[in-house]
Amino acid sequence: MLQSISDFISGISRGGEGKPFDDTDYRLSAAALLVHVAASDDSFDETERRVLHDALTQRFDVDAAEANAFIDSAVAADREAVDLYQFTSMINRALDDEGKKKLVEVLFLIGYADGKLSEFEDNIVWRASELLHVSSQDRTEIRRRIRATIGDRG
Repeated sequence: MLQSISDFISGISRGGEGKPFDDTDYRLSAAALLVHVAASDDSFDETERRVLHDALTQRFDVDAAEANAFIDSAVAADREAVDLYQFTSMINRALDDEGKKKLVEVLFLIGYADGKLSEFEDNIVWRASELLHVSSQDRTEIRRRIRATIGDRG
């Protein structure tokens, strides 16, 4: 599954420079987790897509075209995924504890993109956090901080 996705984006690189993406690029797994949260409430709308695009460009060091390719590939990967482990296992190998906490922060940002964190979105972030070995205390603090910053309209 990830091989077909990586084949699609393997030729994409920054302006022809830099290293092309491959199936070991944890950012694709992170994007798939983010898409999974965004789509869990049966609505992956333009607001969520924009927040995801901004997160990819600002936090994962990709340009706008690469972010769009990641999103398209992540949507396909999410559709084919059987569980979250296939994504979190690669992320665990690539990120340190601080990086994983920052990813959980982005997962909450995506969840709150429409102003409220649904029960499904919260559950996915909880499960992903567990698989990423982010403590319940850290996850709860991150959620509280994001909720205070974004506001919860739900």
